[in-house]
Amino acid sequence: MNRLVFDFCGATLEALGSGALHWPAARTLVVSDLHLGKCARGAATGGAALPPYDTRETLARLARDIAATEPERVICLGDSFDSVAIGAALPSEERARIAALQTGRDWIWIEGNHDPGHVGAGGTHLETWAQAPLAFRHITVPASDAGEVSGHYHPKARILLRGRALSRACFLMDSERLMLPAYGAYTGGLWTHSATLSRLMGPGAEVILCGERPARLPMPRAEARRA
Repeated sequence: MNRLVFDFCGATLEALGSGALHWPAARTLVVSDLHLGKCARGAATGGAALPPYDTRETLARLARDIAATEPERVICLGDSFDSVAIGAALPSEERARIAALQTGRDWIWIEGNHDPGHVGAGGTHLETWAQAPLAFRHITVPASDAGEVSGHYHPKARILLRGRALSRACFLMDSERLMLPAYGAYTGGLWTHSATLSRLMGPGAEVILCGERPARLPMPRAEARRA
């Protein structure tokens, strides 16, 4: 498995190439923004009629990461479902797959803005969850204590490599907060050089690019406006 080991606020973590975060000492796997049922909900509300394979692909990726890391706990950092109602509306095969992944492990659904209530799936539903030195929530809080792990923004980075532009989903990290990429298939993203992410992340922030060889680089930021 492709992974990059790094330290964050006293915890040794692994950024997986898939976009999952592994905390070996706590036997915990963390994913964010699965958006299960995204294509089905979009088609039902008049959006693009994409093939409804996103949930199947996302769950297959998650199953591979669980098999590789053997966690005792899985934390889903919000927006796990594209709406509160979609969890119960998923095909029985996909709901059974979720139940199978949950079997024998502690499963925590953090509430997101898309799924702010009980989503009709097993596990524990919480607003936040913490185990020192880390705290997990869906959306970063500007005045949060060091060690916050969040999602929501779907960060992705664009860099120049040997004269060619490279775009990847990415983790974002500064001295106090760690932001995960979207894990779900067919999810969009927000560029790290956007004003929002440039404002949220502190000096010295870095990205860890997802992919076959996760790479740690300085965070691409918005250029300062000239006077």
